[in-house]
Amino acid sequence: MKRHRTATVVTLFVTLGTVTAGTPAVAAHAPAAPVRVAESATPVVAALDRAAHPLRTVEPGGDTRDLRPLDRMTGDARVVGLGEATHSSHDFFSLKDRVFRHLVEAKGFRTFALEAPWSTGLRLDEYVVHGKGDPRRIMRDEFQRDYLWWNNTDFLRLVEWMRAYNVRHPGDPVRFMGDDTAWTGPELYDAVTRYVAETRPGLSARFAELYRGLRPTVATGTYIEQYLNKPLTDRKEMAERTGEALRLLRRQGPGRDREAYDRAVQHATAIDRTAGQYAFDLDDPEQTAAAMRYRDEAMAANVVWWQRHTGTKVLLSAHNAHIAYETMDPAHYPRMQGAFLRDRLGAGYLGIGLTFDRGSFNATGPDGAIHRWTLGPAGPGSNERTLDRVRHRDYIADLRTVGSPAGAWLARARPTRSIGTDYPDGPYDIALARSHDVLIHLHQVEAARLRDR
Repeated sequence: MKRHRTATVVTLFVTLGTVTAGTPAVAAHAPAAPVRVAESATPVVAALDRAAHPLRTVEPGGDTRDLRPLDRMTGDARVVGLGEATHSSHDFFSLKDRVFRHLVEAKGFRTFALEAPWSTGLRLDEYVVHGKGDPRRIMRDEFQRDYLWWNNTDFLRLVEWMRAYNVRHPGDPVRFMGDDTAWTGPELYDAVTRYVAETRPGLSARFAELYRGLRPTVATGTYIEQYLNKPLTDRKEMAERTGEALRLLRRQGPGRDREAYDRAVQHATAIDRTAGQYAFDLDDPEQTAAAMRYRDEAMAANVVWWQRHTGTKVLLSAHNAHIAYETMDPAHYPRMQGAFLRDRLGAGYLGIGLTFDRGSFNATGPDGAIHRWTLGPAGPGSNERTLDRVRHRDYIADLRTVGSPAGAWLARARPTRSIGTDYPDGPYDIALARSHDVLIHLHQVEAARLRDR
């Protein structure tokens, strides 16, 4: 029960909904050719064929002409959400690396944002911009418990590429940010209290009292466990104190250094959002749903703050569900980050969903252990079954411009794989065109290689 209650808040996408069968795999299936049919037999597939742009590879490096259609689809978007249908498949992670590198070169993107805590993003940003720290250690320290999926070889390769890029372009760096709320590292408490000591020294004692017992002194996963094991009354009291600290800081005004003030307020906001996330009664289904809405709205607000204060274009990496406009599970997830981003940015936000027909991924099983799971071809009646009949093995399609009758087909909800940190999970009824602007379909994926395992 404690695991379920904790995971409800911090699991990157928890296991809810219809259970579907899955079996542990000891080896990946050999690649299999997609099933193809004549266009005349399936008008929907024919329309998808006309809309689909073939994807050469998911691996970064080399020729990126196959990604040029994505440039047109991206248009003037300032934030692009790039999803994943599982939380631990190499092909999704590697594709994000490839797409980000391309957008950096072709569209002037400069920030990679990850569904990870705000303070984690700042530590990795210090590395990619200034070379501070060891990325392997940072990832090992930060990506624990429900964030452990990000401690993989693909993201390490991306972070190291970002650092190498910045060595070559010191005056125009790429940046790393985290938008999530489940953890706030000690660095942020230190940054806020240091700012207060430098600008309002008379308030230092008050801030020390408000943050009493909150600054982490243990590892990420342990801290989260200990926090949620506290009684609800204690967690609410802690959130009251972080809220008071934030209000007190805001009342001081920017003084002579607006940038330093804005940064301190954002850090205090991140601290308050973590405490606020844990102040819900997670034994109450309605409160749990409210906590999930709170989290997605906070993640969107973090992305918007970063984009506006840095002026950079952002590629946002998250689960399909979090970058979507529609929720696939309204009872548990009332509103998603993608919807909040569209509210704040309008056409400045673009959401790209990812689907796959078959393959493997890592996820926690019913026994509480991590397994490598393998799924065969998608079943009849699913979105993926039809998507995989398009003539290209892997492809990109702009769902906003797909012709008839595929446009109407994409607007209807039907079973779709959406797998979080736990398995079995899903499928869920999802209308692809109502959830995403653009779709990337992969015929086959394989499980990511997790580090330190």
